[in-house]
Amino acid sequence: MGTLGILISLALLMYLAYRGINVLILAPLLALLALLFAGDIGLLLPTYTQVFMKAMGGYVIQFFPLFLLGALFGKLMDDSGSARAIAHGIVAKVGSERAILAIVLACGILTYGGVSLFVVAFAVYPIGAALFREAGIPKRLIPGAIALGSFTFTMTALPGTPAIQNAIPNPFFGTDAFAAPGLGVIAGLIMFGLGTWWLTAQSRKLMAAGEGYGEHRDDPVAEDKGSIPGFWLALLPIFVVIALNFLMAKQILPAVDTSYLAKPEYGGLQDAKSLIGIWSIIVALSAAIVLLIAMHWKRWMDLKKSVNDGAFGSMLPILNTAAEVGYGTVIASLAGFVIIRDLVLGVSSNPLISEAVAVNILAGITGSASGGMSIALKTLGEQYLEMATAAGISPELLHRVAAMASGCMDTLPHNGAVISLLAICKLTHRESYKFIFVNTVAFPMVALAVVITLGTMFGSF
Repeated sequence: MGTLGILISLALLMYLAYRGINVLILAPLLALLALLFAGDIGLLLPTYTQVFMKAMGGYVIQFFPLFLLGALFGKLMDDSGSARAIAHGIVAKVGSERAILAIVLACGILTYGGVSLFVVAFAVYPIGAALFREAGIPKRLIPGAIALGSFTFTMTALPGTPAIQNAIPNPFFGTDAFAAPGLGVIAGLIMFGLGTWWLTAQSRKLMAAGEGYGEHRDDPVAEDKGSIPGFWLALLPIFVVIALNFLMAKQILPAVDTSYLAKPEYGGLQDAKSLIGIWSIIVALSAAIVLLIAMHWKRWMDLKKSVNDGAFGSMLPILNTAAEVGYGTVIASLAGFVIIRDLVLGVSSNPLISEAVAVNILAGITGSASGGMSIALKTLGEQYLEMATAAGISPELLHRVAAMASGCMDTLPHNGAVISLLAICKLTHRESYKFIFVNTVAFPMVALAVVITLGTMFGSF
């Protein structure tokens, strides 16, 4: 009954999240539902306060700075006009006749530099709509192009990306954002290459069949939001994020004496290995935010409002993800979970394959890359590290596989980012989800399989 309760709870989480009920409500209720099936009625309140809330709070403590700084950086990039400047600059350099490539590149550069995918969607969509309309490309391809540039290679594959999905494995495996850089680049090129080729082929096929941009009364009207900075000036904060993240992770922080961490007030850690990856991103984003504010000092219409909006914008994403982590921790504490855990661990003797399966399944169920990966690593991360160590597999390879696996099944139809993107583009699942699915589920799966194969054959590089 305990295992059945877990499965029913997971099914309800996926269905009700798709129906639009917030996970902050769903996660504790469905975790306690699974507990009821296990027959532990007397443990409802202790489980809620001592297991669910402690796990949720622990996640917030660990990752809140990254959510806060990422949301603030994205908001300032948007309000300063830098995000639009980069998008316009890419279009000008690539050419409006290559509209799909231009939109994918614009989204990719912005998200690789740390700009929130929601900010990117809002900033790039009006430009994409104008380009696609001018070229006669069906509008329903726009979400696929934005998703390819925002939800795939820059989120999980390219080394150094400050995306939260690339930071979550750090404390579990003692790695940093640049784990397995060669494999990450190969995976990124596969996603980018296949996705751009397929979207371009689809546009030609649809246009040859007589489908054009179409009539859309609710298309965005170009707004004059004031002057925007030059292209290279707008790119400078992004360069700072990437370069400073690398220097802090590889050169500066590893050379710092962190023996004080052994003191009880600092957690009694033996070294800073599990913290350096997160510290590096905090420093990089903080420096880029200060630079952004200073560079555009005369451009801000209301800096206080931009900062406040950015800070408030970080709250719901981290609380949603933390609630999913609390849910996963409760599920993992149940006796029925042992059966599920053994099934997942028994999928393959190769920990990379087992890890990829576990993260994919949980990301698909929760509709969240960060939530699914956090649950998987919190419940199984220690076992995967032990299996990898015994098999001579690098923790860096575990990091890259976990991050990439989180970005495959996460974008099923109930995913919040997918729903938001379609709402921004004013399109439906029926019209556009096919193009999102192929680019964010199918092709990332191909890239993940290649990384696992290469990593098993040649190790991490």
